[in-house]
Amino acid sequence: MEKLVLIVHSISALVIIVLILLQQGKGAATGASFGSGASQTVFGSDGGGSFFTRATAIFATIFFVLSLTLAVMAKNHSKVAVQGIPAVPAAAQPAQAPANTDVPAAQNQAAPAASDVPTTTEQSK
Repeated sequence: MEKLVLIVHSISALVIIVLILLQQGKGAATGASFGSGASQTVFGSDGGGSFFTRATAIFATIFFVLSLTLAVMAKNHSKVAVQGIPAVPAAAQPAQAPANTDVPAAQNQAAPAASDVPTTTEQSK
């Protein structure tokens, strides 16, 4: 369904571009006084203005409705919008050691792991 809406949306965007490029500007009517008015008889005596204007309005409405439809579809498919921010699973969280209040802080820390990097006391030997 979403692909169909995307295809129709893209086609309507291209049709709007073509219709806007085919429309004549407001200054095009001044050319009729110099003899170029006969080229507008294809769309009637009024020219293609009303046809292109009406077609542009129809396709612009289709484009607008499809844009809103795609926005609603994207919102509904988004996991964050539907379920909120996902929580980190309990297995992925690091285990925390329970706090011992009987043992002083210096004894509560684990011994450092053996390392291949020499410490400053080993360098002086």
